[in-house]
Amino acid sequence: MFDFFTNLFSNLPSFAMPHLGLNSILDILFITFVLYRVLVWIKQTRGWTLFKGILTIALIYLAAVILQMNTTAWIIEQSLTVAALAAVIIFQPEIRKALENLGKNRNIPFFNPLEENQEANSATCVEEIIDAALKMSEVKTGALIVIEQKVPLGDLESTGVAIDAIVTNQLLLNIFEHNTPLHDGAVLIRSNRVKAATCILPLTSEALSSDLGTRHRAAVGVSEVSDAFVVVVSEENGAISIAIEGKLHRNLGEEKMRLMLLANIQLKKSKKIRKKLKKKEGSK
Repeated sequence: MFDFFTNLFSNLPSFAMPHLGLNSILDILFITFVLYRVLVWIKQTRGWTLFKGILTIALIYLAAVILQMNTTAWIIEQSLTVAALAAVIIFQPEIRKALENLGKNRNIPFFNPLEENQEANSATCVEEIIDAALKMSEVKTGALIVIEQKVPLGDLESTGVAIDAIVTNQLLLNIFEHNTPLHDGAVLIRSNRVKAATCILPLTSEALSSDLGTRHRAAVGVSEVSDAFVVVVSEENGAISIAIEGKLHRNLGEEKMRLMLLANIQLKKSKKIRKKLKKKEGSK
């Protein structure tokens, strides 16, 4: 690598621009777009500070090559192998999150095939969830309900107790009742059925309000790594929140909760509901 940079900078005066064909132009545009998206992604993560440190070392190395500071350049070169491995370890959470976001991209249908005859969560299922949430809110019963969409959550399902029953508000109320065996953890709903209870969810690493606890951090965490919708009922004040795409919508009433769930869950009339929700938010 040292020889490469030495030859590169020593030949700069005689450097000639090669002929660019259509393939070369497309290649340059693609690489530019990828680098831009990577930089934007890194800037939105905790890795931005680490990235600036790596960039500083790279600039020091280039300066050492140009100024022929051979000892400095040699030390940095010898550290590259270890640094590459360390970067993978340090950026592991960010890399995993980026790959998960790529895999759940709804614009790539090949990665999200729908099984034949598999119905999405219906309006009836949504109404049962809303009824249960409202009743639990009245008595301040904590609840965490994950509604699976296109991204499979089998790994989270395996952490809980299998149930496989039709979603009803009575079932949800019984599960989250205080001092029952299944009240601690999350309920996972898939295709109108409660698949498991007491599921363990990943916690978000983002900073949330100080009045929010583990239940809300888990709701945001699972919505960050999947396209699931998560309904949360606070045990402290009975407030109902919904986590979607890494964002927590707090203190929801019955109508707003219904609109949000129906607008996001795959229903034939979801486009009309989205427009209604946008008009409602725009009027505020």
